[in-house]
Amino acid sequence: MYKPDRTDWEIIKLLNEDGRMPSAEIARQLGNVSARTVTNRINALTRQGIIDIRAVINPDNVGYGIMADVFIEVEPGRVREVAEAVALLPQISYVACAAGESDVSVSLRVRSIEELFNFVNEKLGKIKGVRRTQSYLLPLKIKDIDTWLPPDVHPSSDQVDSQEPLMVPADHTLVSET
Repeated sequence: MYKPDRTDWEIIKLLNEDGRMPSAEIARQLGNVSARTVTNRINALTRQGIIDIRAVINPDNVGYGIMADVFIEVEPGRVREVAEAVALLPQISYVACAAGESDVSVSLRVRSIEELFNFVNEKLGKIKGVRRTQSYLLPLKIKDIDTWLPPDVHPSSDQVDSQEPLMVPADHTLVSET
């Protein structure tokens, strides 16, 4: 199994910023590898399934600016069936089976609040096995999976001191330990 090294992670960080960055530019920014080495590493990372390079649609720029999470309570024994049915709906951007108060967690994009209301009630609510839905309108997205990196290779930032641990108190308010 291929295990990415520090150079691989540096390449991944640069591709995370610009997936179309040429190997020559990546090599120039890294300063210690050739463009051919960068290309070979990108090919190895892709071949091993560590990275995918693809177009990521910006939903806001194509008219789908309303974002919501919906938690679905499902009849016993039907979780996978409901999750798979929900995954087929084009408005859905993410589906996962959950453990806890809800059984299925989904994220979706729609064009309006009315479309969100109709979708949750007329589409999700009518799927066989769905008992109850709980919707959360998400007015602001800060980070998404398309920019995620493992914590031990996360890029340094002037705004965040990565050496400083973050503490989450019981009330779930995120504060920095000083």
